[in-house]
Amino acid sequence: MAGYRDLLRTPGVARMIAAQLLARFPNGMSSLAILLHVEQTTGSYGAAGIVLAAASIGQAVAGPVTSRWMGAWGMRRVLTLTLVVCVLSVLGLALLPLNLPGYMALALLAGLSTPPVQSAVRTIYPKLVNSGQLTPLFSLDASLQEIIWIVAPVVITLVSTQVGTVQGLLLVAIILVIGGSWFILSPEVGRVRIPRSRRAFGRVVLKPPVMLATVIGFLLIGACAAVEVGVVATFGHGGLEAGLVLAVFSVGSLIGGLAFGHIPIGPWAMARRLLIVTVGLALTMVMLNVYWIGGTLLVAGLGVAPALAVLFAITTASVKFSDTAEAFGWAGTGQLIGAAAGSAVAGILIDLNGPNGAYLAATLFSLVGLVVSIAAVRAFPDLRGRDPSPHPDTEPVQAITS
Repeated sequence: MAGYRDLLRTPGVARMIAAQLLARFPNGMSSLAILLHVEQTTGSYGAAGIVLAAASIGQAVAGPVTSRWMGAWGMRRVLTLTLVVCVLSVLGLALLPLNLPGYMALALLAGLSTPPVQSAVRTIYPKLVNSGQLTPLFSLDASLQEIIWIVAPVVITLVSTQVGTVQGLLLVAIILVIGGSWFILSPEVGRVRIPRSRRAFGRVVLKPPVMLATVIGFLLIGACAAVEVGVVATFGHGGLEAGLVLAVFSVGSLIGGLAFGHIPIGPWAMARRLLIVTVGLALTMVMLNVYWIGGTLLVAGLGVAPALAVLFAITTASVKFSDTAEAFGWAGTGQLIGAAAGSAVAGILIDLNGPNGAYLAATLFSLVGLVVSIAAVRAFPDLRGRDPSPHPDTEPVQAITS
């Protein structure tokens, strides 16, 4: 922990971590807020699911695009534009009398305009710390984001069910404004300029480490999404046990990220971390007792944040600085698609085999990720004793000839 204290004393680091966590806090609230509001106004969970799918599609499509725009137009301009449109879209969802197509259109717009805070902050991090601090910083970031997934769903569920779904969406908009403004106005966002990328759009994802980060992120988050569906199916929507078990899963991830964040990242780092996740998830199928599920998910969680930290580090270390934001945009899109796929597969298997089907789906997603990380181990950069910062962009220099 002394190492993390020193890291947080580095100028700008604590502010960036806190600002981006608050700016991204609505990510853990918006899905539930939209789901509850649309279900209440239409009386249909099916309609609510369709609206939520529209928002997810918007986020998945926008991630690489808005992230790349930051290199062309500047971070503050893109973040401000997307923030304004996103807030207006959420306010429209809350306050306008809409039918299903209207809800879908505004949800899609809200997804498309989700501010690319995650890509921005992970592009800024290498400019804040020295090379030896970057891997622990990524691990700390991956760990602390679990706070979003522990606290945000509880807050929005309480507000939406006890006060009202309109007020729930208004709370999302308020936090978007406060968190987004704090992040955008942070000095580091103004100081760091992303050079315009010289690559064609989408080329960066073809780099093996970026492709691995995108594919394994898809599988890892797919496993986590399947777990969430499985826990709800096991303990019921209204059961206190479901919330507590999912919180334990996130706490395990938080502990793992802080405990393993200092370990240098070699080619086998991802396989080791995914082995922990896979073993923990496989054990969930032994029995559906709340204590057993909680204990096994605590074990599985120990590998989640450390695995995400590896994804962040190999992405940063394998691209030019001008391509960093777009690379993280693609990785984020992979994770969003993984969340949708994991939930869908888990739902199908639950219908066929009960709650155990969801834990089987989670285990299979993680196992495939483990197999990929072993099969492609040569494609993972060895960052032990190496600067994991992005490659510098070189500008053409006109030669002077006599």
